[in-house]
Formats: sequence, C-alpha cells, structure tokens
Amino acid sequence: MARFVLTRRCPLPPDECWARLTAWPRHGDRVPFTRVRAVRGSGREAGDVVLARTSLGPLHFDDPMEIVALGAPGDGRPGTCRLEKRGRVVRGHAELRVRAVGAGSEAVWAEELRIAGLPRLLDPLVAAAARVVFGRVLDHLLAADVHAAR
Repeated sequence: MARFVLTRRCPLPPDECWARLTAWPRHGDRVPFTRVRAVRGSGREAGDVVLARTSLGPLHFDDPMEIVALGAPGDGRPGTCRLEKRGRVVRGHAELRVRAVGAGSEAVWAEELRIAGLPRLLDPLVAAAARVVFGRVLDHLLAADVHAAR
C-alpha cells in the first residue's frame, strides 16, 4: 500500500479547522476533474458515505469512502475521522485528525491506499503523487481566505 502522512499547523481554532477538513465538497476544489460529496447521510456521522468521483469526458471512476469513526474536537479532545475506501479502483483508508496546538490547531492527514491494477513496485510513486495532490487539498482547506460551510 502507498502510505503518506501530511501535517499542517494553522491559526484556526480546532472547531473551525475540523469544520474545514470535513467540508467534503471543498476537497474536490484542488483535485483535477473530481467532485466530492456525501451520498449517504450528511457526511457528519459514522456510517455515512462520501464519494469522490473523478471524470474526464465519458471516463470516470468512483472512490466511495465510508466514515467508520468520527468525533469532533472538544473539551481538550482531538477530532478524528476515519474513512474506509471501498471502491473497485481505490482501496485503503484515510484518517483526519485535528488537535489544539498553542493558539491554533494541528491537522494531520494519514492515508494508506492501493490502486487496482498497479503493481506494488509503484507504491512509492503513488505515495509521492498523493502527498502533492492531498497536500494541495489540505493547504486549500486551511487557507485563511477559505470559508467552509459547516
């Protein structure tokens, strides 16, 4: 499996950082040809399903992710969201975490993914590409000028 961990610190309070990380449609803003939305539930509870659909003309693939654990930060607790990737093309899991650090927050995005049909030999390249793509997503979500819907 390709593995990567991204960590960012920002001046946002943990609840705002959390709201931005779990504003699923905003995740598609920086992934080319991709829309992200909750397709089962609101995307705010365990059991809900978030779908990333990547399309280029008539070609597309879906990356359905079931939220298997979710807890917002509060009362000194960190926030955690674990998503299991249940698609035919992309498998694995992702975990988003937010914790208070000083006057702001630290956001961590950890992911393990496997792309169907790709040999494991390419896992380091997949991880490197994922770090770039999801790093852009994370930076966008936490940017000062982004106002995510709660």
